[in-house]
Parts: sequence; structure tokens; C-alpha cells
Amino acid sequence: MDTRSATLLPQPVSQRPKEYKTEFHPRSNRPPLFQSLDEFRVHTKTFTPPTDDTPYHPFRVAGDFEFMEVALAASLDQAQVDKLLDLISRVAQGTAQVTLKNNAELRKACDAAAAELTPFSKHDVTALYKKEMRTYEVFTRPVWEWALDLLQNELLAPHFIWDAQRLYKYNGDDFERFYDEPWTAEHWWDIQSSLPEVENAIPFALIIYADKTKLSSFGTAKGYPVIVRCANLPVEIRNSHTIGGGCVVGWLPIVPEDAQEEGRLGYTNLKRVVWHESFVKLLDDVVQYSHTGYSHTSIYDKVTRWLFPVVLMLSADYEEQCMMSLIRGCTGKCPCPVGLVPKEELHDLAKTYPLRSMDQAQDALSTYNYSRVAGEEQLKALGLRPIENVFWRIKNSDPHTALSFDRLHASHDGVGGRYTLQDIKKILSVLGREAEGKVEDYISQFPRWRGLSHFKNVLNITFSDGNKKRDLAKEIYYACLSIFTKDQTPEGYRLLHILTSYLELDSLIGLDVHTEKTIDMIESELLRFDRALKEYVECVEGSGMEGLRTEWNFPKTHLWKHVAQDIRSKGATQNYSTRPNESMHGPLKEAYARRSNGRDMASQACILRVDEHKLAAKLLRMRIDNHTNWSQLQAGGLDRESDAVEDNLDDPGMFEGHIYLGSECQPTTVQDIEANFSRTDSAFVGFRKKLSDFCNECLASYGYQVQKWIIIPPKFEIREYKYLKVNYESLVDWKVTTDHLRCNPMFHGAPRYDCAIIQLTEVDVAFVCLICIFSCRIPDICSIDLAYVQPFTARTGAARRIDRELRLSRVKAVACSASIFVPIQSIIRGSVLVPDPSHDSEFFVVTHLDGDMYLRTKGVL
Repeated sequence: MDTRSATLLPQPVSQRPKEYKTEFHPRSNRPPLFQSLDEFRVHTKTFTPPTDDTPYHPFRVAGDFEFMEVALAASLDQAQVDKLLDLISRVAQGTAQVTLKNNAELRKACDAAAAELTPFSKHDVTALYKKEMRTYEVFTRPVWEWALDLLQNELLAPHFIWDAQRLYKYNGDDFERFYDEPWTAEHWWDIQSSLPEVENAIPFALIIYADKTKLSSFGTAKGYPVIVRCANLPVEIRNSHTIGGGCVVGWLPIVPEDAQEEGRLGYTNLKRVVWHESFVKLLDDVVQYSHTGYSHTSIYDKVTRWLFPVVLMLSADYEEQCMMSLIRGCTGKCPCPVGLVPKEELHDLAKTYPLRSMDQAQDALSTYNYSRVAGEEQLKALGLRPIENVFWRIKNSDPHTALSFDRLHASHDGVGGRYTLQDIKKILSVLGREAEGKVEDYISQFPRWRGLSHFKNVLNITFSDGNKKRDLAKEIYYACLSIFTKDQTPEGYRLLHILTSYLELDSLIGLDVHTEKTIDMIESELLRFDRALKEYVECVEGSGMEGLRTEWNFPKTHLWKHVAQDIRSKGATQNYSTRPNESMHGPLKEAYARRSNGRDMASQACILRVDEHKLAAKLLRMRIDNHTNWSQLQAGGLDRESDAVEDNLDDPGMFEGHIYLGSECQPTTVQDIEANFSRTDSAFVGFRKKLSDFCNECLASYGYQVQKWIIIPPKFEIREYKYLKVNYESLVDWKVTTDHLRCNPMFHGAPRYDCAIIQLTEVDVAFVCLICIFSCRIPDICSIDLAYVQPFTARTGAARRIDRELRLSRVKAVACSASIFVPIQSIIRGSVLVPDPSHDSEFFVVTHLDGDMYLRTKGVL
């Protein structure tokens, strides 16, 4: 399309100012760096010259490796592998050669491919219980050996970050600091400052996750994987499922449930002793090198550095955090693994208590070992167990500091996704079936949006998926606005205040980049949440409505207290989220169901063997892709700067510019458009005249040269599109983000007309609903892509009390007959609007759709 730049359209910046400032740790001996957005964290794509022409080795041909990928991804059992290979051998074609003959050959090839990776080994862990030495088996892939595998990977080498950094962005007045990656936060800086005085002393930062998971559908078989990630790699690599992402490095023993012993202090302590002794096997070399350092010369820049491994973050749910920190959990006097808040004060977010420290815990255990009576009293006061913590052995790895806020369990499976929803359901049951029906109908008609779960029935279903709970909290909030009125149900109205504050906190906490302003907003919002919670409890206690929660003294309420400090200390919450780790449970469960006998310890060895094979497949795939890209580059068929090497269709680099139109229709005429739709939709009455008026009255304001009156004849052709992708710069992290919008009368069995934000004038933006998107050729002027939209620009009158108190963003649609044309390029991004059933043509903006939408609607720039 030859559309021109326009004065009312978002304009590209020809030469951006140096708005980003990076201060490096003093020990790096690097001067501050000033960059523009186009330069900041932008790396030229590099392809490493292949070491040989057979990157699929030890497989005989590439086809054998590709078959292995399919077999592992599908978790094929032996019979399926043999049958498929037999079929391939009988119908072999010349384009891809497969030489494998049976499952045994496939397993042998997988074992050969995994040979260069650090294998799992089995160890015995012993623990004394009731004067009897008990033995348990633990499988480990030593963490430091895994780390060396990463360091020696020529394709990962360019991506490692070594020195601590402090990042700033110019806000028009001054450089404002921001936090995202772990090395941009304070804890990394402090650790690097404390390392021995040797040249190029660098933290090699580990993120460790552990949690039990059910392997069988009935939960009788369980596994206990340990997953590690390297914090020196960028988050897009670190949280991925490729090489450089999470890796299973351990399979912990599970002390069996014993009805006669369960609940006894000694048996509870036994489980913790076994856990920490198992981790000793896993972290043996890490302990040593955390004190002595490890000399490593990068294969990328040839610089020799002394790496000091540290456990920077521990990622876990609350139960596992108790295991890691060795606190006594909810039964202890201080149930928080990070701070010394009394159990009865967990609900009070306005109060601040001292933080725990490793030294404090070591002193208490030392007292216990000297005098059991005095030590037990000291340990009880701290809520600790009389066991040595494995993380004490690793320098700069205080477990209480490393433990991090987990948004999945504390928020989505905690305050918002569980406890608040439980009370909502209870109030609705009291209000009766009519109220329940209205809420269910509202949620079932909630607009579709990519990445947002869609529900049909919610009130009689219990969800276990934290992602669904996260989305349900957003949707049920808007569904209850017209039901939980202040007059009809004071309890419900107070609960909406809690949910309002919860959604504000969740949106803020979930940002991938934080400034001091957003962190201050979190701390202020925590106080608002605290007030809303206390007012709700007071209301419930005085109402007499039974079944509502008045006791909020549990850890998931309190853990929010530490999130601001976690962000300043360790960066954005995505760095220590359990989400990417829990997503690795699925393949382990598949391996158990399809490849193990499900009866003994051999099942665990089989699961880990499959995991090794998949890791080997990822390594070979990385090499094959690099070999292919390098070959194309050498042949001149691939631009080094091109994003075409990406296979992800959601990647903004897959199309240039701001807008991409898809789902193209056959050409039609404006006359046909009016004839087909004007009878049922007043928006299309006078469609041709409106288009003519737009061309004559508005095109000039968009930069087009209009020399004469434009006449749109009845047979004027347009080409409709039903889909568009919008690239825009996110206000969260300043990266290009893509929205997928639909304008389709029948999309998966239902009409779908998405909403968007447009640049209405040079200074004003507006929400609109897409009615029609099309391209056309205006003779002697241009080809242009247009959107026919219904603006939400009508006046809503004086601000309503509910909008003020619940901080709602309200808009009102103009009449359909007042719909307008705008250039497609004026679309800024997509949006979701939901109706207010109490007021015709009025809608609420779903503020908490994502971080960018939150910042736009709140005006946080």
C-alpha cells in the first residue's frame, strides 16, 4: 500500500535521543553507556560457524533426528514407535531419509545424543529416625556440571550477562531508574561488591525451584522434580523451553505418608532432613566454588572471569518455601519465611516487622546444639526447625533473602483467585438463582481476547489452573458490578472494593519493567487493600451473613508485603515466577504415563531418561537451526539483520510496519455493502455518502493531496479484511508488542468485532469498535486502508459514585448511525470493553487486560 505519513497518525521518530543510561558495577571498569531506544538491548543476529556438516550427529541422517523429535514430543510408547517406523520404511520417499528400524535403535541414538550432557546419577541419602537409619534414593544431575554445559555452549555464549547494572530512562526531566532483569536490581550489585578482590569476579546466579507433583491422575504416584535456571541469561532465554531455559537437575525422594507417624514432630523433621541432605548431593560443587570461585574463559569474548555461584532466587509455593527456609509453617509463631511477623498479624499489611536472616537462624541452631531446652525456646520464637539448612553452605545465598514472591500462588491461587472468589460465590448463592444466572450469562458473553480464558459456567466449577483463576477474577469483577450494589448487598459491595484493589495490585506487580514510581504505587495500593480488607471484615461481622471469610490471617495475604522489596532486590516478578517451572510438570507426567511401568523406582529413572533425551533433542535442534541459518547466510539467501529466521508467526518481526491485514475477502462494491447490511444495521445507512464525505473532508488532514472533489460511485470497489495485527510500542518495556484483532461476522461460530484505541486527533485518543476494515483505491490520490468504526466518545455525564469508588474507566458509544471512517494506521492497539447492564450504550474499559493497557488507562507514563 502506498499510504503516506499523516499529521494525525502516530509518527516514527527519525532520530531518537539518548534516553537510556546504563551504569555498570565499578568492578567492571566500564564507563556509563548512553543509548537510544533503537540501540538499547538490540543485538545484531549472529550465527556461529558450524563445527561440522552433520549437526544431527550421532544420528546417521537428519531424518532420524527429526523422527526422534516427533517421537519424544508425542510420548510414543514402544509399540507406536515400531509401527510408525515400519510404516515409514514401507512408504519411504526420497525427500527425507530415515534409517532407524525399531524402538531399540531410537533409544540407542537418543542415549548417544545425550552422552555429551551431564547425566543423572543415583545417590543414597540416610537419616536417623527413632534410632533407626533410614535410606532414601535421590537422582541428581549436579548443578555445576549443568552450568558448565551452558557455559560451553557456543550458541548461548554471546547472551550471558556478567556485571551488575543500574538502568535509567530519561522521563523529560531526569533519568529515572528502572528494574527488570536480575542484574539490574540491588542484590546482584551487592553480591558483586562482596566478592573476593580478584580480577573479573562475577556472580553466577542460580534460580532454583522444587515442588511435588502428581504423576498419575488419581495422585497415588508423585514426583519431586528440582528445576534450575541461570539468571545470567536474559528472561526470554531463561524462561523458555529451549537450551538455556529451565532444566530438571534433581528428583527428590518423597518420605512416604504414614498414618501412625504423620503429624509427629520427629517425622515432620525427618522429611526436612531428607530434603536438605538430598540437596547436598545436588549442590556439592556449587558449595565449593561459591567460596573459591571457578576460572572460566568465555568462548565468545575470550575473557577470563572468576565465577562465584550463588543461589540468587528460590522459586516455590508457600509449602515448599517452608521446606526451603525450614520454618514451621502456619503452625509456627512466625509463619512468614521472609519476615518475623506474628501469626495473628498476617492480615495487617500496614504494619512492618523485621526480616529474617541466615545469621539469626544459625545462632538459634547453635544454641539448640549446645542446650536443647534453651535452643528450642529460641527456635520456637523464630518459628524455625532444629535442622541445618543446605543453603547456609553456599556463600551469598541466604535462603530468606533468596525466597521470592510468587504471583501464581500468592495472587492467582490465593487472595484473588481463591479466597475472594469463594466469598463472591457465597454472596451470589444468598442473592439467589436470578443473580447467579446474570453473572453466568455476563461471563459467558465476555469478549474474546487472545490469552484471556473464556468461560461458560463458573459458579459450580472449581478450577485448579492458576491461569484460569487469574482470568476469572478479572471477568467476574465486571459481572458483579451491577449485582453487588451498595443497597442490595453491602457485603458484596465491600468485596468489590477488595477485588478492585487486588486487580490494581496484580496489574502493577505483573509489570515486566518497574520504575520507582510503579514500586511506590504498589506500596500505596497495599495500604488501600489493607483498609478495604478491614472494612470488609467489619461489614461481614456486623451483617450476620454466614459462610463469609472473616479470618485472613494466612501467609498468602501477608506475602504481598515483601513484593516491593523483591522487585528492588531481584527485578521483575517474572524472574522468580513458578509459572515457567510448573509448565515443565506436564512432560514429566506424560513420560510417567506412557514410558514407565508405574510401579517402582525404575519408573523414576525412566522419566529422567526421557527428560535427558528431550534435552539432547533441544541441543541438536539448536545446532541444526544454526547450521541452516549459517548456510543460508553464506549463500546470500538470508540477511544477517532479518527477522525472517523466526518461525513464530506472533513475532512482530514477521511483518514490517504498524498494521498487517489478513483474512482477505473478495472485492465488493459500496452499493452491495449498503444493500446487504443497511436494513439490519443502521451503521451502514448512507455508507457511500459517509465514505465520500470522509475522502473530501478528512483525507487532507491525514497528509494526502486532494486537488478536486472526490466522487464515490455506487460501483466503487473495496476489499474487506476480517483480521488485522497491530504492532505497537508497549509502555511497559518499550518493546514492540502485537495485538490480534478480528472484524468477522462469523468467527468460530459467533460474530466477533473487536475494539481498539485510535489516534482520533493530534492530541486525543478514543476507544472504538471495529465494524468493517477494508482497502480501496481512490483515483488520482492513493490506495488506502480504512476502518469503519463506532466511536465511544459520547458524553457519560457526571462521574458516578461507583466509578469513583471502584476506579472504573467508563465510555459511552455514539449511535451506530454516527460511525466514522479512520485510516487503519490510526489504530494504536486493541482493547476490550464490556457493557454496563445498568446504563444503555455505556461500557467499562477492561483496565487489567495487560500491563500496557493498565498504564495507558491510568496515565502512568
